[in-house]
Amino acid sequence: MSEQQTDAVQSLDELAKAIKWDANGLVPAIVQDAVSKDVLMMAYMNLESLKLTLESGETWFWSRSRQELWHKGATSGHIQKVRALRYDCDGDTLLVQVAQQGPACHTGSYSCFYNDVKLGALANAAQPLPASSDRFAMLATLESVIAQRHAERPEGAYTTYLFEKGVDKILKKVGEETAEVIIAAKNRDPDELRYEASDLIFHLMVLLREQGLPLDAVMSELDRRHNKKQ
Repeated sequence: MSEQQTDAVQSLDELAKAIKWDANGLVPAIVQDAVSKDVLMMAYMNLESLKLTLESGETWFWSRSRQELWHKGATSGHIQKVRALRYDCDGDTLLVQVAQQGPACHTGSYSCFYNDVKLGALANAAQPLPASSDRFAMLATLESVIAQRHAERPEGAYTTYLFEKGVDKILKKVGEETAEVIIAAKNRDPDELRYEASDLIFHLMVLLREQGLPLDAVMSELDRRHNKKQ
């Protein structure tokens, strides 16, 4: 196995040389939510849009249908603040991690990838994969759902209500649920504690989304503390 290249590209010229542009001078760019890690969309960049992306800190693409540069969110306000940019091992695909403001999709959906495919309906499809054995997988699912609610703001959803009311309301709920957890623990009631702890975790994750802090960052901090004690 060859040694992985870990040095960061220092200039646009270096990046342009590292990328394998197609015959039209384009490279696909996968856009990912930097917090939830959901894939939001895929578009194409040319050298000029890549340059504008790096200079502005917001995503620019090349529209193949309109044959023009395209500043994501310029008309809708749903801009994408770039948090990280990488290219793959072959240099033929970009990964752009962003802080998404509002929905990423022109349909109003959080992500463009909302059409599910039932694998069983495909010819010669493999057997469905077993349920994840990761007992914390639900946290990743919840983080993704909260991110979707934050972007789409569906009417009548409780999470929409929290985001619309703002950080003070969210903090109030975190405080209330913390108190409920304390009461449940004092009552020695496992069912009540399970219910209230779930409420606290949910509201805490809403707060993390409102603050733009990935759950991964919290996990990294816990890992750092654990390793520090070794």
